[in-house]
Amino acid sequence: MPVDQKTGVGLLGAGVVGSQVARVILDATDGAASNLTLNGVLVRDINRSREGVPSGLLTTDPEQVLSDDRNDLIVEVMGGEEPARSYMAAAMRSGKHVVTANKEALAKHGDELVGLAADNGVTLSYEASVGGGIPVLAVIQDSLSANRIESIRAIINGTTNYILSSMDEAGSSFEDALEEAQELGFAEADPTADVDAHDAMYKLSILARLAFGASALPDTIHREGIRNIGAKDLRYAGALGYTIKLLAIARSGSDGIRCRVHPALVPNDVPMAKVNGVLNAVELNGDLLGPLWLQGRGAGAGPTASAVMGDVLRIAHGMLGNGGGGKSQTGSPSATNGPPVVGMDDLEVCYYVRLAAIDRFGVLAKIANVFGEGHISIASVLQFDADDERGLADLVIMTHPAREANMQETAARLRQLDVVASLENLIRVEDYDTV
Repeated sequence: MPVDQKTGVGLLGAGVVGSQVARVILDATDGAASNLTLNGVLVRDINRSREGVPSGLLTTDPEQVLSDDRNDLIVEVMGGEEPARSYMAAAMRSGKHVVTANKEALAKHGDELVGLAADNGVTLSYEASVGGGIPVLAVIQDSLSANRIESIRAIINGTTNYILSSMDEAGSSFEDALEEAQELGFAEADPTADVDAHDAMYKLSILARLAFGASALPDTIHREGIRNIGAKDLRYAGALGYTIKLLAIARSGSDGIRCRVHPALVPNDVPMAKVNGVLNAVELNGDLLGPLWLQGRGAGAGPTASAVMGDVLRIAHGMLGNGGGGKSQTGSPSATNGPPVVGMDDLEVCYYVRLAAIDRFGVLAKIANVFGEGHISIASVLQFDADDERGLADLVIMTHPAREANMQETAARLRQLDVVASLENLIRVEDYDTV
């Protein structure tokens, strides 16, 4: 591409993030972004006003953007699986580079999309899909390229982190904290993707593919959300020296890569426990470097647009320099030939178990017997709130490291035990003696 020629951009989606990206390109008078030209913007409603985006650029016809020969690069910020996946595939088949923030499409169809980028000699970049403005994917691909990544541990959903932080600080219920997050714009009207951990699961899938070369499809990742976390759990965890965070964890082992997203007890004296509000944080552990910590704003128009534009400008610079777009952030399409993603049965961690038990003599012995028969060693037992009217007391049992399959079998037996009114919660404890 001649040095004086501008890079043509087509934009799919003009919501909060898309409109911000459009304004950055349109308002640029100097610097790298001034060498970009926005040729068209795909929208659902052409009559809706979008501040700073001329109506003449808007279209409801995807072909006007995808088939426009002036566009060297397509930016997809529509979200959702379809039709976004089909549009990205079509763009790459026609020789156009693609930048996307679409975690769901990448998590579910990453192998296909990576393969299309490689087969068609174009770049697929997606820094904005994980961690918002935190450049975690670039760090894995570039700064840590000499390292073998051994583990990833992250808070990568700002909504759930805000809810848990609010519950911890104010002692509020999950429902009240969620309502507050919605009023402040930190949670969607339908919070399912966030509070049920789908969002974090998609992001972990992307991280695992890039860091380990593993085809970590969503259905191979263990997922638990935060709906069952109560104010009591945070209060009791605090008394034991912990807080509770929704963690996304991927760790390499001799049998493969284990990927899991779930609430976890985190010791109060480690940095992850101090990541509050809508902040995100990622811990990477490389065999040469050791642990590396990244933290920043994980969502919002500004951070996401920043990451999108970073990818756009890198591709544009590569086109000016060598006629191509630079290497794809997805790396090789060989994720399908990478290490296997293994299940949870052989995971060994400590557990926090909260029971509502009958408050009478001999109960603890019966409960301890169930743990013993499950080959699980009890580290401590504490009695907290008592309900004298119902004759119940909250028992919190902390275990030594135990196998996941044994713990789940023991939990099932505890639910059937005559002295246990209910098993209120079972939460894994994250080990910070090892990264």
